[in-house]
Formats: sequence, structure tokens, C-alpha cells
Amino acid sequence: MTDFTMKTDADGVATITWDTVGKSMNVMNQQGFYDLDALIDEALGDDKIKGVILTSGKEGSFAGGMDLNIIAKMKESAGDNPAKGLMDGLMATHQMLRKMERGGMDDKNKGGKPIACAMQGTGLGIGFEIPLACHRIFVADNPKAKIGLPEILVGIFPGMGGTTRLVRKMGAMAASPFLLEGKLSDPKKAKMAGLVDEVVPADELLAKAKEWVLSEPKIVKPWDEKGYKMPGGKPYSAEGFMTYVGASAMINGKTQGVYPAAKALLSAAYEGSMVPFDTALRIEARWFTNVLLNPSSGAMIRSLFINKEALEKGAVRPQGIEDQSVKKVGIIGAGMMGAGIALVSALAGIEVVLIDSKQEAADKGKAYTTAYMDKGIARKKATEEKKEKVLGLINATTDYAALEGCDLIVEAVFEDVGVKAEVTKKVQAVVGKDCIFATNTSTLPITELAKASNDEEQFIGIHFFSPVDKMLLVEIIKGAKTGDRAVAKALDYVRQIRKTPIVVNDERFFYANRCIIPYINEGIRMVTEGVEPALIENAAKLVGMPLGPLQLVDETSVDLGVKIAKATKAALGDEYDDAVDEILFWMEAEGRLGRKANAGFYSYDEKGKRQLLWDGLEAKYPVSDDQPELAEVQNRLLFAQVLEAVRAIEDNVLLDIREGDVGAILGWGFAPWSGGPLSWLDMVGTPWAAETTNALAEKHGPRFKAPALLEDMAAKGQEFYGRFDPAKAA
Repeated sequence: MTDFTMKTDADGVATITWDTVGKSMNVMNQQGFYDLDALIDEALGDDKIKGVILTSGKEGSFAGGMDLNIIAKMKESAGDNPAKGLMDGLMATHQMLRKMERGGMDDKNKGGKPIACAMQGTGLGIGFEIPLACHRIFVADNPKAKIGLPEILVGIFPGMGGTTRLVRKMGAMAASPFLLEGKLSDPKKAKMAGLVDEVVPADELLAKAKEWVLSEPKIVKPWDEKGYKMPGGKPYSAEGFMTYVGASAMINGKTQGVYPAAKALLSAAYEGSMVPFDTALRIEARWFTNVLLNPSSGAMIRSLFINKEALEKGAVRPQGIEDQSVKKVGIIGAGMMGAGIALVSALAGIEVVLIDSKQEAADKGKAYTTAYMDKGIARKKATEEKKEKVLGLINATTDYAALEGCDLIVEAVFEDVGVKAEVTKKVQAVVGKDCIFATNTSTLPITELAKASNDEEQFIGIHFFSPVDKMLLVEIIKGAKTGDRAVAKALDYVRQIRKTPIVVNDERFFYANRCIIPYINEGIRMVTEGVEPALIENAAKLVGMPLGPLQLVDETSVDLGVKIAKATKAALGDEYDDAVDEILFWMEAEGRLGRKANAGFYSYDEKGKRQLLWDGLEAKYPVSDDQPELAEVQNRLLFAQVLEAVRAIEDNVLLDIREGDVGAILGWGFAPWSGGPLSWLDMVGTPWAAETTNALAEKHGPRFKAPALLEDMAAKGQEFYGRFDPAKAA
């Protein structure tokens, strides 16, 4: 069977239909390129065929991207020279798309056959690069469709002609949001931006494309005509100079120089815009090859594309458990977390019972959904009908009897064992015996909380991150007696609400918080040592962390840190390290609780906008004349997190290293360029990591001592994705 087929009608229009076998959305594979190339040759060589329509056999979409195994096969195709294999493979693809773009014209732009792309909807990555090589792009008026080039978000860039064509089509300035930010657009916005040519009713898509093909249209692309001028000017023109200088500053400002794909993309656009089109394609291919051979891009692709997708599709779901999709969910507690959980559940079409002790509080929780939908309507991303439908799914009440018929409960009340136990008993007096009970907690042990349940096998932790509607990760925590059905239920629910799950075993702080708290503490500890606060914050950003540790405390609140510190000290006793308590307790006493108080480690203006670091820090903790090297500060901040990830494997908290990397990036933003903490260790090498962290331990204390697992792997020269990767084991 083939993914591409061609039929020619009585009017001489050949329709090539892309319909990937066994997939709900088209995905380009290596054989697909060969098949499409052969059909294009056949159509261009047949005198009876006047033109071509390229379309999809999938309802509502054109193509979702490319099978990344193509890249692996290209690398392997030239033996021990992966760069040559990639360049040869990329140039073969460019030649095929260029053949389509030229449509069989001669060197004088004479002759040739028009090729229209008729997109039923979504076209991403190669699913938009192919249309860009056609002569006219028609898109069905499908508001749910997304069109664009999101490659930059997973550590690469549009390297099959997308960069070169979009810059020449729109100019570097106009193209930058779509190339450098991976911005996606619905069909109408795509037309307004100049990405596509026509948006037509879905039932007229093929007819309109055919009408155009038979109209004997001009098919020469602007860049193939004499006198072509680059929109916005070439780099050495007055306009182009400002564009590229500004773009370079923007990229370095946003990426801090740690994301190779963004710099490579700009280089391909800059260099390519000064040469003929075909040379520009070769330059693009060379930069794309450079990125594909960069360890950072490989790690990002693995974590943010391959592993993330595997987890979302149930890679860690218990085998043999039937579908556990949620029909009716009860949410106990209508505060910020409960309101957010109610929102994402209702958006997924799940019936919601939102309970609080007072009706006013329950109504306020439901109002969060109202406000969210109103914003969507204002931005034309939702309708009044959609709003009414979503709100109609939420029953805000104080009556526990309304929970009857729920197949999942998510408890999100105050972080107190006694309060949660009381709620658990009240709920279980109403719901059926098969109902799974989940507690939303970030710190309290699941095994302890489960003791209040009638059936500990059906009790599980589901840790949402705030704000729920924006954060992609959900941490599912297995208590000592949690059963497989509860795990399957939690995973299926997370899939329904379109989040990415990780499953971990129960231990203090689970996985995410056990890694991020040491990062925060290390930053605060350095302040007490006299390290310049600005050095700490900028060191973190320069290594790819989205927020410095001091800003992160301000965002999450100082008093939360105090609460966690007190609870941890009570639980651990003499084992507790109280090195940062003094500064946190002092800040709380000063009323500097962070952003919510407009005063924290940073100063804020009257509108709550963050300003400079608070000068009171230096008054309390004077800055030392002898400041550490930037690399040392960065290593302390990174290893504070990374070593906890390794210990999480040792302690059997992390069950799958893919979850360790995906969870770190999506949960607290661990340096995405690295692919996650375990990918970073593979990148720098376990021998170097063990040596470096042990040197830090000698200077700064035993918290940096390499765990036994890391020492063992360093001695053997092993990598985490060599020793533990379940994808390879499978």
C-alpha cells in the first residue's frame, strides 16, 4: 500500500491524494517522499495532464509533520559520515520540492503545469513546507485548523525549504514570528498574514482548486523572475540591515545563546537572502545539518517530541486495563487549583461537580471558567455557544450528594492531612465503590493520605501545576497500595484534558518539587554567602532556566517557602538542612512575601511590575569582594537539580527516565535546550559530571556528592539513555 495515489479526471486535472496508512493524520515518511516524487514525475511527463491538485485523504487536516525516523535513516545512509548522509538526503528532498515549484518550466520560465495544494485543515512542518512549494495554496475554512512551522519549539528549524521560501515570500521581519517563535495560525489568520492564498468553504475546496488549475494561471514564483526584490530588503540594504541586527539582538536576548536552532535559522535566512534561490536552499540544508548533528537539538527532539508523545499515548499505562475515560468528575475545593481543574475538565467535555463549603466560594470557582471563556470570545478563539456548553457542564454546589455517579474524584482542599481525611470520608459516603479518589497535593505523602480511604488501591495522587490551564505537566503519584486501575484512570483522565502525565512513586516532594526546591535553596544560600544576587539570577538565565531562583521564590511566594521549610523540618528532624531558613523567615517578617505583596527579593512598582533586585538584600547580606566564576554558579544551580533527578532513580521514585526529562522541562522549565537533566548528563558525560560534582562537594558540602548510581555509571562510561531507556529495551 502507498500513502500517495493519483487519479486524473476527464478535464485533465490530476489529483494526488496523501493518505498515510494507519494514521489519523498524514505523516511524511521516507517512502512517501519517493512515492510523491514519482507521481509528480508522471504528472509532469503526461501531455494529457494539464495540472495537479495535491490534497489529503484525512478529514479536517492536511499533514501533521514528518516521521523523524527519516532523519535517523539519512544519518545512517552514508556509513560513518552522518553529515554527508544528511546533506544528501536533504538536497534530494529540496530537488523534489523544487521540481514541483518549477512545474516543468524551462530555463526561460516557459511551459510548465500549475500545481495547487488543497488543504482540508491543519498543516504543520513538512505539512506546510510542501504547500509552500506549490503554486497556490487553498485551505478549507476550518477554524480549528492550525497552519505553520513549529519546528523551532522542538530544537530544530524548518529545513526542507520552509525557511528559505517564507523569507522570500514575506520578508525576514514578517516571517520571524512563524519561523523563530513557531507561531501557528487558523486559516483566516494565515491568509491575512500571507501564509496561504485562499480560504474557501470545505465543500468547495477541490472545486476551487480545480477551477484555478484550469484557468491557465501564471505559475512562476516571484524569486524565479528577473528583477525580484526581497520583501523588506536584502541584509546589506538600509531596511535589511535594521531587520537582521534587530533579529540577532532579539534571538540572543530570548535564548541567551543556548539554543543552536534559532541562531542557525537566522544564519540560513541571512546568508540565503544574498544568493540565488537554489544556492539558498543548499545553505539552508547545511545549517539544518549542523543543527541535526548538535547534541542539544537531538536531546530536545527526543524529550519534547518523541518521549512527550510516547507518554501522552500511554507508554507507562498499566497493561490489560480497559479504557478508563472519565465521564463525571467531582472536584472538592473551588479555590484556584480546584477552579482550574474544573475548567480543563469541562473544556474536555467532562461533566463536573465543583464542591466547596460555601456556595459563594463554589460560584466563584465556576466564575473562573466564565472569565476564561470571555477572554476566549474577546480573542475570537471561542463563541457564546461554546461558553454556554462548557459552563453547562459545571455544577457548582455545597451538596456532596451531587457527587453520586462520579467515576473520579479530585480533591483539592487545604494542604492539611486532617482536612483531607475528613473530605475523603465525606466523599466516599456518597460515591460508588468503583469511584477512583485522587488527591491534588504537592507535598503530602499519598500513602499517609490514603489511610483515610475505604480502599487504598483506589486512592492516588494527581499533582497539578499552577495555573492549571497553562501548565502542561501533571504528576501522578502512586501510594504504597495504589492499584493499576487507579493509575490507568489517572492517565486516561490526563489524556482527556490534553496534558502530559508522568507517573512516580510516593516519596517526600515526589519528583518535581524534590528537584526544584534544591535549585531555589541553592540560589538563596549563595545570597547568604555574599554572592552578588544579580550574578545568581543571570547565571541561571544564561544556562537556560526560565527564571532565576530568587525570582522563582517571588513568583511562588516567600511564605509558601516558609511553610514548606517548617513542614520539612518537622518531618526530617536532625536530617533537615536549615541553611536558608534565616533569610526566608526574615523576609516573611519584613512582609516581603514576593510578587503578591509587591515586595520580595525584587522590588516592584505600584502596578506590580518587577523592577530591580531589592537593595535591602545587600544591606543584610553584604556582597563579598571575591565573587565566584560564572561557571561555578551555573554548576551549583544545575547540579542542585540534576543530582536529585539521579537520586529519584536510585530511590525508585522515577519509574522511567523519559518522565524524568519531560517532567523537568514541562514542570519547572529545566533548561529545555538540554533535553532535561538526564539528557544533560549524557551530553556532558557521566565521568565529567561525577568529577565536577564531587569537586563542588569538597568546596560547598556533601549535598553535591555524586550519588552511587552516577559514580557507577561514570566508572563504566555509561549514558542514562544507554542504561535505562525503556524505548530501546522495548
